[in-house]
Amino acid sequence: MEFCPGCGMLLQIQPATGGNRLRFFCPTCPYVCPVKNKIVKKARLVKKEVEPIFSGDDSMKSAAKTATTCPRCHNGEAYYRQMQIRSADEPMTTFYKCCKEDCQLQWRED
Repeated sequence: MEFCPGCGMLLQIQPATGGNRLRFFCPTCPYVCPVKNKIVKKARLVKKEVEPIFSGDDSMKSAAKTATTCPRCHNGEAYYRQMQIRSADEPMTTFYKCCKEDCQLQWRED
């Protein structure tokens, strides 16, 4: 982003037309600056680390259990937590984790 040295406004880009070159111009004052170099901006995206819904075995000690069917092993009991992940007028999302030691599938219901 470039700013006008005279008034401090954000400069806008005027596209090249005809014989004119690409240039920056100020929308509020007569400042104009030709673009001499190629405009390139590279930014690395840093991916956010995804945290599991239930982190570790200790968090399961505080989670409540409910009678529901696991989609993978068809066990009849799962840990659950509810969180508001959308706007306040939407219903809460329920996250489940199968209680069976060899399954431990995690799923959610909106």
